[in-house]
Amino acid sequence: MPWWSWVVIWAVLVLGLLGMLAYFGWSLFRKVMAAAREAGALMEKAAILSERSGDMRYTEFHSAVFEDPDALRAEREQAIADRRVARQARRDQRVRRGKILVTADPFRYSYLGKRT
Repeated sequence: MPWWSWVVIWAVLVLGLLGMLAYFGWSLFRKVMAAAREAGALMEKAAILSERSGDMRYTEFHSAVFEDPDALRAEREQAIADRRVARQARRDQRVRRGKILVTADPFRYSYLGKRT
């Protein structure tokens, strides 16, 4: 092989290497810019969440020992009354459902899915 063929081979290899480096550099640059955009969006969301975190804080615990006994008694009686109403509503619903089941005609449908 003549000497200039080695120069051509090495020139092609070096140009290929430079092309690959340029391609990978451009690809890396695009990924870094996309990551920077996403990081900016994340920082905005974090700022919004930090502003709204004050709304999520729990109120301080206040012992019932220092409250008015009459007010506490009224709250307790109201809670008991609310539970009684809810229990009665559930009972009425069960009775209503039971009446529907009792008055249903079992011969209206067959077990094979066909109407008789």
